[in-house]
Amino acid sequence: MSFLGSLTIGRKLTSISVLSSVTALLSASAAFLAYDVHTFRQSLTRRIATEAEIIGFNSASPILFKDAEAATAILNGLTAEPSVRAAAILDLGGTRFASYSREGAATPLAAPAGLPLTSQQFGPQGLLVSVPIQFEGRAVGRLLINAESRELRERQWRYAGIVAIVLACSFVLALAISRVVEKTISGPVLDLAATARRVSDGKDYTVRARPAGGDEIGALVSTFNAMLERIEGQNSDLEQARTELEKRVEARTRELAASNKELEAFSYSVSHDLRAPLRAIDGFSKALLDHCDASLDEKGRHYLQRVRAGTKRMGDLIDDMLGLAKISRKELTRQRVDLSAIAERVAAELAGRDSGHRLRVVVEAGLTATADSGLVEVLLENLMGNAWKFSSRKDDPTVQVGRVNGKGRVFYVRDNGAGFDMAYADKLFGAFQRLHSDAEFEGTGIGLATVQRIVNRHGGRVWAEGEPGKGAAFYFTLEGEA
Repeated sequence: MSFLGSLTIGRKLTSISVLSSVTALLSASAAFLAYDVHTFRQSLTRRIATEAEIIGFNSASPILFKDAEAATAILNGLTAEPSVRAAAILDLGGTRFASYSREGAATPLAAPAGLPLTSQQFGPQGLLVSVPIQFEGRAVGRLLINAESRELRERQWRYAGIVAIVLACSFVLALAISRVVEKTISGPVLDLAATARRVSDGKDYTVRARPAGGDEIGALVSTFNAMLERIEGQNSDLEQARTELEKRVEARTRELAASNKELEAFSYSVSHDLRAPLRAIDGFSKALLDHCDASLDEKGRHYLQRVRAGTKRMGDLIDDMLGLAKISRKELTRQRVDLSAIAERVAAELAGRDSGHRLRVVVEAGLTATADSGLVEVLLENLMGNAWKFSSRKDDPTVQVGRVNGKGRVFYVRDNGAGFDMAYADKLFGAFQRLHSDAEFEGTGIGLATVQRIVNRHGGRVWAEGEPGKGAAFYFTLEGEA
């Protein structure tokens, strides 16, 4: 019943009730009509057959004595039977001896070919009864009687009228009953639907559906109200938890603001208070070398040069630490960034460091991302700078910048340098974590930590793959790009 799909529950109940009633009445009426037709035919057949036997018995003498007038008179007695259209007395050769037909009847009655002496059958012209006319146990002729079914048709029309009246009354009664059923069944369901709609639209979990008795619908309403009570309780708990969480976040925010102020104070202290002694140590060491160079032996000059190298390295560490802290505090400004152009600028700076002009940098065209351009430039400076540093001892140092095909916005910086053992890959991005000594490659161990901090601020991730002596590849993603 797909046509009921768009109707309301009340209309569905009404339609189903009316359809059920009409279907049941039509089925019962059809069955009774078929039974009535069957019994009427049987009754008509018995009545006409009885009259045929009586007339056949009385017609034996007129046939034997060739008295057609007497036979006709006997047949005229059928005028008392309104159902008989025509009748005929035939001899054994099939010749009509006497006949009867009601006024307005068709051509005189004749026996169809192959019709048995004794038979009763219905055809297009109604009932045709054939009985033998016998004398002393032998047939001397045949009697045919044709009864029309007009009475049956009139009976059927009267029955159809009665059925139509009953159907109309039943339809009205079914509508009245369905209205009562609709209020009893669909009323609570519609109220439940309206309550659910108010909850959905207004997010108001304090409303309740009206109770609907102890049947299945009542149980559904009770369950729905219980669910609303649980949701209301959970919402109250969530609201309380949210309030507490906001208080905690506010407290943590104040603590973080205080920590940031302390960090800024520390950064200022590092930038000024620590640099001043370092500059003094470096300056006095240089002055001592210049002033006392002639009186110092080779070992003394070596010691002073070691002091100056240490102060320089300490200054580099301070600069890198301040840079890392600055990246954490810098406000993130996202925009469409041309990574290829930034990589080309970094490559030009690296080429300037390589006095032999041996470095080859290959940058894939069309690399773009939605990110902070300043931080992305710092990221590429560190990754490409590391790639240049660790491949500088190769005969053909090569740095590649591109995007991994088939993996969304996954970018990489690859080199053919010293590489690393994957067993120590988890230490690469830690601050001051180095896999090579200063004698092999200079550095402070802050560069990759800076890269990870930048990627994390963008909501991406960074990882590395490498093999000793065969180079390394660093992959990174930015938020919304992978």
